[in-house]
Amino acid sequence: MENFWTYTLWGNTIKDYLISICAFTITALILWLFKNVVLKRLKKVTKRTKSKIDDILVSCLTVIKWPLYLVIALWVAFKFIVISDKLNQIYNYFVIIVIVYYATRIIQELINYFTTDISNKRKEEGRATDAGIIKLINNILKVILWVVAILIVLENFGFNIKTILAGIGIGGIAIAFALQAILGDILACFSIYFDRPFDIGDYITFNDISGNVKKIGIKSTKIDSLWGEEIIVSNKDLSNNIVKNYKRMQKRRIEFFFGVLYETPIEKLKMIPDIVREVIGEIEICQVDRVHFYKIGDYSFNFDVVYYVLDPDYSKYMEVQQQINFALKERFEKENIVFAYPTQTVYLNNNNNEVTKSYVINNKVL
Repeated sequence: MENFWTYTLWGNTIKDYLISICAFTITALILWLFKNVVLKRLKKVTKRTKSKIDDILVSCLTVIKWPLYLVIALWVAFKFIVISDKLNQIYNYFVIIVIVYYATRIIQELINYFTTDISNKRKEEGRATDAGIIKLINNILKVILWVVAILIVLENFGFNIKTILAGIGIGGIAIAFALQAILGDILACFSIYFDRPFDIGDYITFNDISGNVKKIGIKSTKIDSLWGEEIIVSNKDLSNNIVKNYKRMQKRRIEFFFGVLYETPIEKLKMIPDIVREVIGEIEICQVDRVHFYKIGDYSFNFDVVYYVLDPDYSKYMEVQQQINFALKERFEKENIVFAYPTQTVYLNNNNNEVTKSYVINNKVL
C-alpha cells in the first residue's frame, strides 16, 4: 500500500495528487459558500444601510462568476504538485483571460453605477439632456475599456501591440473621414452639454428658426415652433450659429415709437414724456429707461420710448405693452392730445386768390 502512495506519475506521487485534489475541493467549497451564503447575506445587509459604498462593493463581487473561482482553486491545487511547462503556459493564459475579463467587468460595473446615479439625479432635476449625454459617455467609456482589455490580453499572449495600434489608428482615420458628418454632430452634442447654451424647455432663436427646445439628442435637437410644427436641427448647425436664449433673460428691453399731430401745442408736447413715465412707472414689473421727443416726421411729432419688463416671459411683455397702450390713450384723451395718423395737407388757391386748406387721409379729400 505504501508503494501505491509513493508511485510517481508525471513527476508527482499519488499522494501529491490526492493532496492537490483535496486542496482544490476545499477551496472550491469555501468559494461556493462565499458566493451562495456570505454574498447573499451581504446583499440583505447592504439594503438596510444608507451608505452606497457597500452597495458598490457587493455589486462588484456579484459580477464575479465561477471561472475566477476555478482559477483560484487551481492556483491552490497547483501549489502541491509539479506541472509541465505546457500545462503551466495554458493555465497562465487562462488566468490572464479570466483576470482581465473580470477586472474589466468590475470597472464596467463601477462606471454603470456612477453614471446611472448621476443620470437619475439629472432626471429628477428635470435635466433629461444631461441624462442622455451621460448615457452616451457611459457607452464610450465601456467601448474604450474593452478595447484596452483586449489589447492587454493580446500583449500578454505575445502579439506586437504597436502594430495593432497602428492598424487601429489607420482604420480610425478612415472611419472618421467616412463618418465626419455624424461625428461632427456628436462632438457638437458634447459641446452643447458642457457649454450649456440652452436646456430643454428654453425658448431659442437662430437664423430664421425659433421655438422651445423639446429634446437634445446625440445627432440632432428637436424644437417646437410657435406655429406648432416640430423642427429637427443638427447639433452641428446649432453650434455653428448664433443662438439667442430668451429663457435666460433677466429682463426684457422694449423700445416703441408713437407720434402726435402737428397741431399739438408745445405745452402739450412737453407734458408727454412725463405722462409716459407716469404710465409705465405705475406698472410694478416695469422700469423706465428713457422717453424723448426725437424726430419731426412727415406728418407727426415722434417720440421714442425705452423701458424694461422685469420678467422674461413674452406673454407678460405683451400684457404690459397692451396696458401701456390703453393707459396712454386714456391720458391723451384727457389732455386733448391726438395720436398721429398718415395725413397730407393740401393748400388750394381759387380764382379770387383765396387759399383754402384740405386734408388728405387714405387718399380721400376732407
